[in-house]
Amino acid sequence: MATRNAKLTVENLSKTFTTSSGVALPVLENINVEIHSGEFVCIVGTSGCGKTTFIRILDGLTQPTVGRITSDKGILNQPGPDRGFVFQQDSLLPWRTVLDNVLFGLEVQKRPRSESVAVARDLIDLVGLRGHENHYPHELSGGMRQRVNLARALAIDPEILLMDEPFAALDAQTREVMQRELLRIWETKRKTVIFITHQIDEAVYLADRVLAFAARPGRIEDELIIPFERPRKLAIKRTPEFVGYTQRIWELIHAGQNTTEA
Repeated sequence: MATRNAKLTVENLSKTFTTSSGVALPVLENINVEIHSGEFVCIVGTSGCGKTTFIRILDGLTQPTVGRITSDKGILNQPGPDRGFVFQQDSLLPWRTVLDNVLFGLEVQKRPRSESVAVARDLIDLVGLRGHENHYPHELSGGMRQRVNLARALAIDPEILLMDEPFAALDAQTREVMQRELLRIWETKRKTVIFITHQIDEAVYLADRVLAFAARPGRIEDELIIPFERPRKLAIKRTPEFVGYTQRIWELIHAGQNTTEA
């Protein structure tokens, strides 16, 4: 049963794939969690623990075997404009400019172009790409392409932003810049964000709450509330308190592996 301020409620969710030889492969098992409106939640866990499958189910791209997902508007079982998805790869259309890539979702929604262009230009400014409206993806750095990707997801004004390791392909310095920029944008828009990452320090820096997934099949081993005040500076990563939280989450993930392997 969802509480009053739950934006997204996951109940008894499990997912099993069947291989070509007919073997059942459990991927997710009995996940129950509430995500609150405006909350920034990070999901961490080892490769193969079902994180991407989980976020694809949240978006409606994959159907659960058991369980259900509800928002404050009803049951979710297919993609919808209330959710925006930012993938690990930028997936920009190479023949379209920055402006036209950001406009893509609005065109699909058949919004008036004059209105859509104004929205797109505001978002391009928001993600720090003013002056690059007419550039093509091949003319941009990896970090700039992910900024376009984020602006495109925000253009449809989703209530929930789903992000699947969006900074994984970036170098360490660009990744830290993008983390800071994402928090700046989140502070402005206050979307509900569910963010998958392999980097524990990234999760602690970004999140209000971290969900640690155990492996094979994926399930929530535990969760940790991150108490650091916002806005957060990158320098917080060098503090003993921050290091303590990263260590605690690493222990949760490791405990989940040991439980599965036992």
